[in-house]
Parts: sequence; structure tokens; C-alpha cells
Amino acid sequence: MMGKLFYVMGKSSSGKDTIYEEVLSRPELGLRPFIMYTTRPIRAKETDGVQYHFVDEAALRRMQEKGQVIELRAYDTVYGVWYYFTADGDSVDMEHCNYLALGTLESFAKVRDYYGSGRVVPIYIEVDDEKRLQRSMKREKKQAVPNYEEVCRRFLADQKDFSEENIHRAGIVRRFLNNDDRQICMDEVADYIAACIREEV
Repeated sequence: MMGKLFYVMGKSSSGKDTIYEEVLSRPELGLRPFIMYTTRPIRAKETDGVQYHFVDEAALRRMQEKGQVIELRAYDTVYGVWYYFTADGDSVDMEHCNYLALGTLESFAKVRDYYGSGRVVPIYIEVDDEKRLQRSMKREKKQAVPNYEEVCRRFLADQKDFSEENIHRAGIVRRFLNNDDRQICMDEVADYIAACIREEV
């Protein structure tokens, strides 16, 4: 058996986070979470190896020297530079296990190029733009200080990042529609993953 990495992605307010958590929780699929890394300090209520693998810059450099770092992003904060990255770490066993990841179209492309297109399977969640914007506005309205300008910025950024040209370039053909019934979308994603796993057995 050769493991597969199922990569969930979609625009903001597409429900991808909820779908990721639901599919990961289904024991019949036997999926392991593909956890990203960061050098930022761990926060209250976070657990190492759950939200992220929390490492220092020395560990990042060692992983870079081993060729394990797949993609890397740097953010200049008031506390200094924090790094977020995807890596083929020691806890990843792609030879024998199947994984579920959550990320962007750009990070998907880099991970696919690293492991190979036959082993990284895109799970693209799609929502009608009007419904997606309505969801974003409804969610933002619940915030103590709503920032509708940021909602609009994210919406427009997603239109560019997930343009049809970029989706086509990434080789994404199958799309999972999550407009009115999230449960149906979750079941379709789970069934698709199960079918892909069976093909490898």
C-alpha cells in the first residue's frame, strides 16, 4: 500500500474547515491529520501536534538541511519573524498511511510536486459566490467589532487566488458543491476518499 494525502481547499466561507474536521473524525476512513509547522509561540488552549507542530528556528533549519521543508512562509510581526511551513517531518509515514490536509491552492501545488500527483488528491470545496458572501457577512456580524472591509478584501483575494485559470493549472477537475446541504457535501467527500483508498488496496 502506498499512502495518499487528501488536500482540502476552497475559498473563505466555503465550509472547508468544518468538512475537514468531519471527514477526519470518520474512523472508517482511517485518515491521519497532516499537520503544518510554525515557529510562533504556542498559545493558550493549543496543543503541540494538533493545531501545529510548534518548533524553533533551529529545528526549521535542520529540516531545511534534510530537504524536508516543502513550502515556507514568513510573517514579520511585532514579536519578530514567525515562520509557517509544510514539511515531510519524521511523524509522516506516506508509505503506509493516508492523510488529510487543509490548505491553499498554492500550498497544494507545492505539496503535490513534492510527493507526486498520484499521491496527493485535491478536494476542492465550491460554494456559490452569493451564498459565500452572505455567510461571510453573517459570521462577521457576530464579532464584537465587525470588519466588513476585511470580509470584502478576503472575498476579492479569493476570486484571484482561486481563479478558473489557477484551478485548471492545478489540475483540479472534481469539485464538491457545498451550497445548501453541508451533510450531503461531507458524505460525497467521504465517499470519494474511501473510493480512492480502495483503489490502492
